[in-house]
Amino acid sequence: QVQLVESGGGLVQAGGSLRLSCTASGRTFSSTPMGWFRQAQGKEREFVAAIRWDGVSTDYADPVKGRFTISRDIAKATVYLQMNALKPEDTADYYCAAPDRMGAWPVRKWNYWGQGTQVIVSS
Repeated sequence: QVQLVESGGGLVQAGGSLRLSCTASGRTFSSTPMGWFRQAQGKEREFVAAIRWDGVSTDYADPVKGRFTISRDIAKATVYLQMNALKPEDTADYYCAAPDRMGAWPVRKWNYWGQGTQVIVSS
């Protein structure tokens, strides 16, 4: 019963920044952890970042640690991914995700996925 829609992708030069947004709909958004994943062309989808339902705890993949920041605005039912110091290897389709369990942390299984937004970082 969760629907996720991403936006904010685009083309940016290396070293630049982008801010991705994921707008969620569903009865359990306020109690649901959220995550960001990415999938480069020809590669498997990989974890990027996650945030606990209350925003107290976050988790980041090593390649983006210190450069990306995940946050959420419960009032707007939106999760963000601020991406700074972008590198060409960050080029991928980015997806937001949610589990089907309220308050689960860490998330064991991601059940819902957005349609994705493309990020291209030029050299």
